[in-house]
Amino acid sequence: MNIIDLHCDALMKLQEAKGRLRFADAPELQTNKTRLHKGKVKVQCFAIFIEPEIKGDQKFQVALEQIDYFYKEVLEKNPDMVHIKEWSDFDRLKIGQIGAMLTLEGVDAIGNDLTKLHILYRLGVRSVGLTWNNANLAADGAGEPRGAGLTLFGKEIVEFNNQHQILTDVSHLSDKGIWEVIELAKYPIASHSNARALCHHPRNLTDEQARAMFAKGGLIHVVYHPPFIKESGEATIADLVNHIDHFCSLGGVKQIGLGSDFDGISTFVTNLEDASKSQNLINELLKHFKEEEVRGFASQNFLDLRPGVGR
Repeated sequence: MNIIDLHCDALMKLQEAKGRLRFADAPELQTNKTRLHKGKVKVQCFAIFIEPEIKGDQKFQVALEQIDYFYKEVLEKNPDMVHIKEWSDFDRLKIGQIGAMLTLEGVDAIGNDLTKLHILYRLGVRSVGLTWNNANLAADGAGEPRGAGLTLFGKEIVEFNNQHQILTDVSHLSDKGIWEVIELAKYPIASHSNARALCHHPRNLTDEQARAMFAKGGLIHVVYHPPFIKESGEATIADLVNHIDHFCSLGGVKQIGLGSDFDGISTFVTNLEDASKSQNLINELLKHFKEEEVRGFASQNFLDLRPGVGR
């Protein structure tokens, strides 16, 4: 069953390795091309993520370097990797091809300059999360004790996203920021978040937030990172399925997807350690849900609700 995965951090690894990793088969990459094919991942979204310790005046350059690796190492060296630049491109993927879409995890790289976001959009970014865990000039992240919401600049970014049919990603935002995005964004999404009711972590969504996301037509893509699945002990695929089941109980059966966070995590769900194992999750889901529902979780829900189609 083909999968659309909304989040991985392979570009950060490629950039930090400075050309020493081959996207095609590097064992260090949980989302290398070989593993994506084996796991039937039909579309992989590649996040641009800038480490917090990088100096402010260098962050945009690092973002451009990651995009350069996306073009050179992911696309140019692998003709079966196809750049998703328009929402209709999902419908043009052929058998044997894997779609690749750029996303932005935190807008630290643009400082307070919306022109830089326009440049990233022209280079292919189609989903934007305002923060990582820290605060920046757009909003407070989930790890900022102050817990403030969006700044005026953050609201400008959401409006930019609305105008350009860009997803606004609430994963990593503060609670107040999540509520403001749900109110303001035409295309809200949580690219890699789970249910706080099952695992009390600030990165997860409350039931109230999840219901509001579903009411707005937004999608929630569950994440494979054990600390967001279970508060202690080994996390199993069944534990992850519990989060999907919980979101279904809140009315989201047609608005749930997958966002692995591979290459951004160092601990793993048992039997779900890299993209090649993705069908293990599908097989477990088929034990609990109808095949049509599982196809929705895997890819169809996203296809039905992507900008320009369902919203």
